[in-house]
Amino acid sequence: MQEEKRLPLPPFDFESATQKVKMAENGWNLKNPQKISMAYSVNSKWRNRNVFLDGRTEIVSFLENKYAKELDYKLCKELWAYTDNKIAVRFAYEWHDKDGQWYRSYGNENWEFDENGLMKVRFASINDLKINYDERKLLWEEDIRPEDYSSLSQMGL
Repeated sequence: MQEEKRLPLPPFDFESATQKVKMAENGWNLKNPQKISMAYSVNSKWRNRNVFLDGRTEIVSFLENKYAKELDYKLCKELWAYTDNKIAVRFAYEWHDKDGQWYRSYGNENWEFDENGLMKVRFASINDLKINYDERKLLWEEDIRPEDYSSLSQMGL
């Protein structure tokens, strides 16, 4: 079975790496685990905090649980560095739990892509900070962050 290509393909330049990061941000903000999983290779390997995942089926299950716990999730990603088939990003996302406690989660991700542009490796390191409702910075109304909304750097994150 041949996997679908996911543009842009490696090798990356600044423009294509930035596009890949924005596509990932948009996908995660739509909160559709099945659709998100299609950006990853069938046998993609993940480390997310202390959780290790193998393949799309585990990715879908992980994301379903994530979005059930992390309510009103909003994510902002920013390109940090890139090479031919690797991209490093930093990110922040905000969410609240079922009791109404808000959090800002900060982190870094290291991505490696196959020749079809699918992510085959994702390592994520994430820290959570409790915040008050009025400390939130990711306040856009739509699912996807508007193009004119501040970046992480512009927000001081």
